[in-house]
Amino acid sequence: MAKLRFGAEERPIGVQIFGADAHAMGEAAAFVTDVFSPEFIDINFGCPVKKVVKRNGGSGCLKDLSLVKNVIRAVAESTHLPVTVKIRSGWSEETRDPVTIALQCQDAGARAVTLHPRTRAQMYAGAARWDEIAAVVEAVEIPVIGNGDIKTAEDAARLHRETGCAGVMIARGSFGQPWIFTQARALLEGRTPQPAPPVAERFAIALRHARMAADFEADPRGAAIEFRKHLGWYVKGLPGSAELRKRLHAVNEFDEIAQLFEQYLAVTEDTVRGGTLSGQQEGQQEGQQEGRQDGGQDGGQGENEGCEVGAGVVNNLDGLPVTEWLLEPANRPSAAASLSSPLLL
Repeated sequence: MAKLRFGAEERPIGVQIFGADAHAMGEAAAFVTDVFSPEFIDINFGCPVKKVVKRNGGSGCLKDLSLVKNVIRAVAESTHLPVTVKIRSGWSEETRDPVTIALQCQDAGARAVTLHPRTRAQMYAGAARWDEIAAVVEAVEIPVIGNGDIKTAEDAARLHRETGCAGVMIARGSFGQPWIFTQARALLEGRTPQPAPPVAERFAIALRHARMAADFEADPRGAAIEFRKHLGWYVKGLPGSAELRKRLHAVNEFDEIAQLFEQYLAVTEDTVRGGTLSGQQEGQQEGQQEGRQDGGQDGGQGENEGCEVGAGVVNNLDGLPVTEWLLEPANRPSAAASLSSPLLL
């Protein structure tokens, strides 16, 4: 509950809920509506994490589409807000049928659907089947948001172009590069995106992210320890990043982060400060692959973290974020986005 805090500058916002008890989900939707007043409520039918699935939540619900429909109806009947859903292509390869799942969600009252085109059994293995996103776009009347294997801004633009989806959701691809949202929006709007920031600016963004985490958590030391993984993502691909990452993964206080960054810049000033790094792109790709592997090995932690630190939607719905497009025109707030904001819409 303490983490459901939002500033006015973060809106429009959505709150995602999950569960397999339709009555309880309806109560949760009513509570979230009354207490937090988001712009929409999203139902998570996509999470593959074992601790969620074993309670039949997340992608566990996909084993029973009647349950999926009952949950959506209960939530929609308990709030005046738009209700959206996040799904996978099915529970297993044998039950893989994203079009039917999406149609059932639409029939139950979902106002938009986000598809990660892998099954729960796949976790993060193999490639996301973008053709399934295109098939869902053709089959339903509600907006479809595509998700999966978006590692660069170019990937986001290509997914939109190849599938015709209304929006693109970026999760793990934003780890260590939150500027991907600004770059992707530029491409979708036909503009030339800004290049990735030089290393000194990247560190400044990481420090701002760290300060936001420190302000958000009640336990400063615990927050610093939890933030270590983000620091690793920010420095992947830099020369000497293995040693820097090792030191960053040992920090216990946020003040230590700035000191380590300053030391790194001082030592590598001639090749790093204000310039482009040799081998940086290759290192970033290697780091992203490591992150994908980590996400699969830890039982899907990556997807949850994507929602926590970097998930966002970039789209082409009349120039409006999906969250605004779902609202009545008179109630649509203006969009605002910042390069270093952890959640960009």
